[in-house]
Amino acid sequence: MKRWLVPVVSMAVLVSPTAAQSPADPAQLLPGGARWASERPANWNGTLLLWSRGYSPTVGKPETAPAALREALLARGYAIAGSDYGSGGWALEEAVPAQRATIAAFAARHGKPKRVIAWGYSMGGLVTTALAEQRPAAIDGAVALCASIGGAVGMMNMALDGATAFRTLVAPDAGIRVVDIDDDMANGKKVEAAVADAAATPAGRARIALAGVLAGIPGWTSRDRAEPAPTDYAAQADEIARSFSRGVFLPRLDQERRAGGVFSWTTGVDYRRQLDQSGRRAMVAALYRAAGLDLDADLKRLQAAPPIAAKPAAVRYMMQHYTPNARAAVPLIAVQAIGDGLTAPALQRGYAEAAGARVQSLWVRQAGHCTFTPDTVLASIRYLEARLDSGRWPGRPAGFVAHTPSPMLRPCVRGVRCK
Repeated sequence: MKRWLVPVVSMAVLVSPTAAQSPADPAQLLPGGARWASERPANWNGTLLLWSRGYSPTVGKPETAPAALREALLARGYAIAGSDYGSGGWALEEAVPAQRATIAAFAARHGKPKRVIAWGYSMGGLVTTALAEQRPAAIDGAVALCASIGGAVGMMNMALDGATAFRTLVAPDAGIRVVDIDDDMANGKKVEAAVADAAATPAGRARIALAGVLAGIPGWTSRDRAEPAPTDYAAQADEIARSFSRGVFLPRLDQERRAGGVFSWTTGVDYRRQLDQSGRRAMVAALYRAAGLDLDADLKRLQAAPPIAAKPAAVRYMMQHYTPNARAAVPLIAVQAIGDGLTAPALQRGYAEAAGARVQSLWVRQAGHCTFTPDTVLASIRYLEARLDSGRWPGRPAGFVAHTPSPMLRPCVRGVRCK
């Protein structure tokens, strides 16, 4: 990418990775204790891009934009800003007010922007979605990229179905936890070892595929591999296995600690129905036949597994802070790779179906998590700007494709009954 060099009025300060290591400049502190940073180019076009970072176990320093995009955005006249949320982990409770406070702090220092566009990757896309849903709105539009946009309750319920299937059918004696996890990394290593062993046999690959389908993992997840053909079930199973541990056993420790207990559940789940609704039963059935396994017997075995119940107070917390209501107050674009194995494309479909006309989905024919090129991100921002300028959605921009992913099998919208 061409490097753009422009005069910049920088409000970012050099800070240490954690607040405990070095005191922050008082001018960079927000009312809740989070830190913020901003950069304003000399040729400011009046638009502020509010960046929301993805999941990080530590606070880190406030970011104004990903490094690969910073100069290109400034060169085009955008001011950029963001906060450190004041907390690491799944920090939506802190992130949303910190980001709103960042907008106010920017306006106090630089003058009120003509337009504020929120944008973010992964968990930052969920923060962006939360900002888009708030009333009164502090932003004019939002771009959620590779986002956990279906919300933590629905996303983690779907992941729990896949994790339960894996533990029950593949590794019942491996000491793998699916909830009440005391060490995500240690638990993940057990999962990775079990996946590696199982993927060495046709039976193991078939069962990994079943678990991955229940969790919403797509049949293409590797950026370094070509997209498998629709009927190349063996290749799709391999793709599911490659991202299984990270895409299904998502970090739970911090979420459960914040919520005060287990907030995901399998009570009432009919796994046979879930498989049917996934639209991928034919793939799973073909893999089972090739392995000489009885799919119905495995589904009965899975259905007989002890159900996992959630703590009502923990669910209420996660619904309040981590679950969208699908009623965006401003235009929102959801941008996703069709082959994202860490944040299931099904989440975007679930949100878009619940949200209606205020939300527009854009799909990129690529695999990997948050691996968009700068051109893709800039095109997404321009597309939103065109919507804000005209009051209606333009035609799909070049570089994006028509796509319908598998459905979100455990949709959950705040104010509506969760599945």
